[in-house]
Amino acid sequence: MTKPNTTRRYLVAGIAAVTGAYLVASRAWAGRRTPGASEGPFYPTPAMRKPDTDNDLVRVAGQVKAAGGEVVTLRGTVKNRFGRPLAGHRVEIWQCDTGGNYMHPGDARSAAFDQGFQGFGHDITDSDGGYMFRTIRPMPYPGRTPHIHVKVLEDGAERLTTQFYIAGDQANAADVLYQRMTQDEAAKVSMTFIPGPDGDEAQVDLIV
Repeated sequence: MTKPNTTRRYLVAGIAAVTGAYLVASRAWAGRRTPGASEGPFYPTPAMRKPDTDNDLVRVAGQVKAAGGEVVTLRGTVKNRFGRPLAGHRVEIWQCDTGGNYMHPGDARSAAFDQGFQGFGHDITDSDGGYMFRTIRPMPYPGRTPHIHVKVLEDGAERLTTQFYIAGDQANAADVLYQRMTQDEAAKVSMTFIPGPDGDEAQVDLIV
């Protein structure tokens, strides 16, 4: 027969082991949080956006002309630091057109912006935390490597602002913001394009 003191010691040890495992798992997920980045000067306010702001940036409602550039699919999931999918979160992206112009009056070249390109779009995560966009492969902007700006919001509150980069792009080596990240951080926001049924596609999962 097991003595009461021995039973209590086993119980305490068991609780400590479970708690320790939980804390280790929590720290592991916390360490994987997607690195944030500058919003940049060209985040389009609602007044600057086209009336069409869905998740298909290569087709603008009312425009016959499609966007210039290589059409790609960008997809991924949004989860919390414990790995739970976050449904109903708003994911926004914005980027320059194929000529390196932003849809923003602060960009001196905005008058030449591709009217067939939406420039800004959003999606709402599904029950699995999934999001998806049709857009163009990002192009370089003067002084910057190709990138896509990304923002995640929950009930209007900003949860994350970051930037996605093309894995292995030679211009990454000279980009100040990219070079501030560790290799691990860069990997979390890098797009590796592979052939898909509708052209090249990349997946970037976000942890907020």
